[in-house]
Amino acid sequence: MKDFEDLKSLYLRMKERRGEEAYRYMHELLEEAKKLRYAYLDEHDSDKDKGQSWRSFKGKHFQKLIQYIITDSIEILGFKVVNGDKLEKTNTQNLSQELRQVKESLVIDYGEFGVRLPDADIVIYNPENSHIIAIVSSKTSLRERIAHTGYWKFKLLANEDTKHIKVYLITPDTDKLLTRADPARKERIIAEAELDGTYVLTKENLQESENVKLFEHFIEDFKKVIEENR
Repeated sequence: MKDFEDLKSLYLRMKERRGEEAYRYMHELLEEAKKLRYAYLDEHDSDKDKGQSWRSFKGKHFQKLIQYIITDSIEILGFKVVNGDKLEKTNTQNLSQELRQVKESLVIDYGEFGVRLPDADIVIYNPENSHIIAIVSSKTSLRERIAHTGYWKFKLLANEDTKHIKVYLITPDTDKLLTRADPARKERIIAEAELDGTYVLTKENLQESENVKLFEHFIEDFKKVIEENR
């Protein structure tokens, strides 16, 4: 497991076996990817800390996998998807006019401390006017991280120019913190109360609600948002 292309190939093989419900087996895919990543390090970089390398690999490439999975469905609807890292790490002057407008529309002003972009793994926008529809946070584990996503939703809501932006979370919820609605754990409460939608890639018996659902509902809910804004 060298890079994202290897992870994507692993997912496509799983999709051949599992069909449209391949997303439910994301936890198994990540476990297999971990074994392959360790094997790769044993062969090519045995001195590297395998655990740290895997965590970095997983964090970086899982969001790319989610972007890959949703992009075709989003583009069919006439919208575009861009990786948040591209906006964050690319100098504004080096971006296309389209993406420059997207970036400038997303920044949050901290006054004397300057401006910064929210932690958006994926940004969905209208290419006709660079109008941002939603940002997506994609996390494999929610421990402490879902509160960060809730914080950015709060900051976007506080600004007239960004309050319309939906904030979604897509996760395999590997620690099973979202599974039950009653009694709800802290992570489930934040997902229910603070975010516009949380979509879980799991084969667990998820107690679904209006705000926490299986991943298969993501595109249909996105279509509703589009209709509401027309």
